Amino acid sequence: MNNNNMTEHSTPFPHREGLGVRSKIYIAGHNGLVGSAIWNNLKARGYENLVGKSHKELDLLDPVAVKAFFDEEQPDAVVLAAAHVGGIMANLQYRADFIYRNLQIQQNVIGEAWKHGVKKLLFLGSTCIYPGEAPQPMPEDCLLTSPLEYTNEPYAIAKIAGLKMCESFNLQYGTNYIAVMPTNLYGPNDNFHLENSHVLPAMIRKIYLAKCLNEGDWEAVRKDIGLRPVTIKNTDKRVDADSTEEDILFVLAHYGITPEAVTLWGTGAPMREFLWSEEMADASVHCLLNVDFQDVVENSDFVVNHDGIKEIRNCHINVGTGKQLSIKECAEKIVAEIGFKGELRWDSTKPDGTMLKLCNVDKLHRLGWHHTIEIDEGIHRLYEWYLQGICINHQG
Repeated sequence: MNNNNMTEHSTPFPHREGLGVRSKIYIAGHNGLVGSAIWNNLKARGYENLVGKSHKELDLLDPVAVKAFFDEEQPDAVVLAAAHVGGIMANLQYRADFIYRNLQIQQNVIGEAWKHGVKKLLFLGSTCIYPGEAPQPMPEDCLLTSPLEYTNEPYAIAKIAGLKMCESFNLQYGTNYIAVMPTNLYGPNDNFHLENSHVLPAMIRKIYLAKCLNEGDWEAVRKDIGLRPVTIKNTDKRVDADSTEEDILFVLAHYGITPEAVTLWGTGAPMREFLWSEEMADASVHCLLNVDFQDVVENSDFVVNHDGIKEIRNCHINVGTGKQLSIKECAEKIVAEIGFKGELRWDSTKPDGTMLKLCNVDKLHRLGWHHTIEIDEGIHRLYEWYLQGICINHQG
């Protein structure tokens, strides 16, 4: 355990010995969108000593189980990619779940990492930590400068607590914990649930199902919902591959999916930045292997307050593309990619969420990483992955 009481913030933070390919790295959330991509990225770089546990194997909400895991495994490094996440509808309806579960996961994993002397920890947050009306593009130092967007406030507060835990352990105990804040992510192993997924995969599935209905391709519809059955929340209405056409049409219409049109939430006006998940993984691994807390400090500007104390804060790193497009433009790109011939409609009675949400990625660029996959290529890749998954599972 590292119990050195670090009180002099003016003392330079040491650069650490890097993680060798034999280092044991625990990836919390290794089956998820980002965690699985980080796992694969490390494997491709020659890191074989990776540890991952499914939720059934290790409940990160259970502090006793987490302690026992760290006692047994003694990892050299930790990537905290596990989180309780969802789209705007889920954030609105399950506010307590989002703040409680994420705080608990972070408390358990970061706390045990410190107690067990983990050399390096990478914490993954989200750019929803920033104010609802943050300056555009959003720099790291606009954190906590004005109110959060209401819809995802509980989740954002949990993630702010996580990055502040990392920052505070570094300042007090000289640890080497890095916090990265990714923009909206999409990619392989994404969640395509019609209610709880993020905007881009949800639009892909909705528009794909509408295309199949529009073309009368009931075999494709049944393959899709056979793999991912659809339920209307708080009802007994559930459809799968064996359901009647009448029931399938009724349930899909509830989610705005008909042969003639797809209806999406809001106005389509909000601007969003999207990052391919495998690129997020590459940026994360870059930070894990090549960036120390000292590097972040050196690439940040800090104020000295009226008491003469240098305020070392906002040491997290935005990860994104620095480019944005409207939700409507994104939906139109998906329509073109999928080839849907019906109408795209918008339900303005539903919330839009934050209107502007573009990352300032200057710090990330200074630390040596840039994105390469643009949105058109990403949409094509994700749609191809989605179709391949339906075919493989159907054949299996």
